[in-house]
Amino acid sequence: MQSILRGYSTMLTYLNRLVGYAIGIMLAVMSILIFWQVFARFVVGESLTFSEEISRFLMIWMTMLGTAYAIREGSLIAIEMLPEVLKGKGQRILRVISEVVATIFYIVLIIYGWQMAEAVQMQTAPSTRISMFWSMLALPVGGIFMLLNSLGVISKQFLIEKGGE
Repeated sequence: MQSILRGYSTMLTYLNRLVGYAIGIMLAVMSILIFWQVFARFVVGESLTFSEEISRFLMIWMTMLGTAYAIREGSLIAIEMLPEVLKGKGQRILRVISEVVATIFYIVLIIYGWQMAEAVQMQTAPSTRISMFWSMLALPVGGIFMLLNSLGVISKQFLIEKGGE
């Protein structure tokens, strides 16, 4: 069992590395587009018609993927009062319970995010004419990565409990 959990953890590490690179690329593209938009508007005198829309879509994707990445790294904002009071096994149990509750939310996000993406697939963005499906797809995809990382956090607690880490 420990070897399966370690394998899952290793797979998540590589997957999160890829997601981190994708987030970095999205941030770079978004920064270039916004810089060019400001330059075109104030220096050239004409603004681009598509840059704001693409930047908005990239921001949605970065937020969803970045949240999933932050779950694995333990970087999300949290109230740490109760976990600091508890020690050892009690602290691990609390973390597992909070991750299970979060996992339920991620499953809901995946299901309803997919339904929302399907519902808007015939709508197109005004300037790029891209289907709104692609921007809404960030909800279920981000939810899947959040779920995977949350399961990784839970499995890490079991590895710690068994003395495997």
